[in-house]
Amino acid sequence: MRVRSGLENFIESPPFWVRGHRLGLLCNPASVNAKLRHARELIARKLPGRLTALYSPQHGFHAEKQDNMVASDDMTDPTLNIPVFSLYGQTRIPTKRMFDPIDILIIDLQDVGTRVYTFIYTMAYCLESARKYGKKVLVLDRPNPINGTVIEGNCLSPEYASFVGRYPIPMRHGLTIGELARLFNTHFRINCELEVVALTGWNRQMYFSDTGLPWIPPSPNLPTPSSAMVYPGQVIWEGTNISEGRGTTQPFELCGAPFIETDLILIALRQYTIPGVFFRPIVFEPTANKWKSQQCCGFQLHVTDPFAYQPYITSLRLLQAVISHHRESFQWKSPPYEYEYHRFPIDLIIGDKQIRRRIENLDSLDEIVRSWQPSLNEFKRISREFYLYS
Repeated sequence: MRVRSGLENFIESPPFWVRGHRLGLLCNPASVNAKLRHARELIARKLPGRLTALYSPQHGFHAEKQDNMVASDDMTDPTLNIPVFSLYGQTRIPTKRMFDPIDILIIDLQDVGTRVYTFIYTMAYCLESARKYGKKVLVLDRPNPINGTVIEGNCLSPEYASFVGRYPIPMRHGLTIGELARLFNTHFRINCELEVVALTGWNRQMYFSDTGLPWIPPSPNLPTPSSAMVYPGQVIWEGTNISEGRGTTQPFELCGAPFIETDLILIALRQYTIPGVFFRPIVFEPTANKWKSQQCCGFQLHVTDPFAYQPYITSLRLLQAVISHHRESFQWKSPPYEYEYHRFPIDLIIGDKQIRRRIENLDSLDEIVRSWQPSLNEFKRISREFYLYS
């Protein structure tokens, strides 16, 4: 039996309290049912005349914007003739003008299970604005595509909060977007009026391929469930001069640069046990972004055992090997990054400057991992209070 999304359960039986109210919908192209019908179409048909505004996250309403810090404009939906407000444009925080047309905001976004993903912070800002302007929020839940049992990485240090990390959660958080909404709203004291329409048939062991649902890229550079699987680790390359595979057909699965000597890197990695993944040496030529039209040497990451694979630790191990053998060519990327103009992007991504410095100094990664274990265990304890699924 396949998983039923929160959208499908909402359409089948809308809560009685939504009827007669003006509805807004935060969505993008991944907001579809199992038959690929979009949420705005389904809601408009089920509740005629009730949908009065739409909202879009980063990458735009059509998910057409490729990179970060590429703003989207407000527009009008040509089918429903209602406004579409961009929450990644002139503002990332909903204004009173944006929320005036609605009574209830419905959120239907596919998250990717990783702290460094702006959709969940757009949701958090919506929760805050809903409380401020007296609106209710209804989150239509979707699966965590990289399962809900594995939680990995250091928790964000508050001094490195940004639009790619507002709260002290780990890199791989193990929650659905509905569970995250509950965590943000209660534990971090947003305290808006919030409801979640749960999934049916999902359990925490499931990867996206187990759900029977169609994968629609939530953003342009996560084209497949495989790219989402490696993303919690491979996203670190965004803070370096190493290509993360943007400008190729396999972003985040690929990484490299013209100066990488793959044989040296493989020799360095063989001294460690790195479970669940195979590093295949490759040469690729990005058509955009870093090293555009230049030949890059690097690796494709093939996940051989998703339950053993540790994406964040694996990529940090690879990062240390690159720094060790290519220190003169390797560089940290300079600001700006996601509208932060002073702090190093890598510090925002990792969420802790001291961890970046220890990686750079080639400190033992095993010791680094042990150092973040107490806060990770505390997050695991707290997050279980917000589970909707066993």
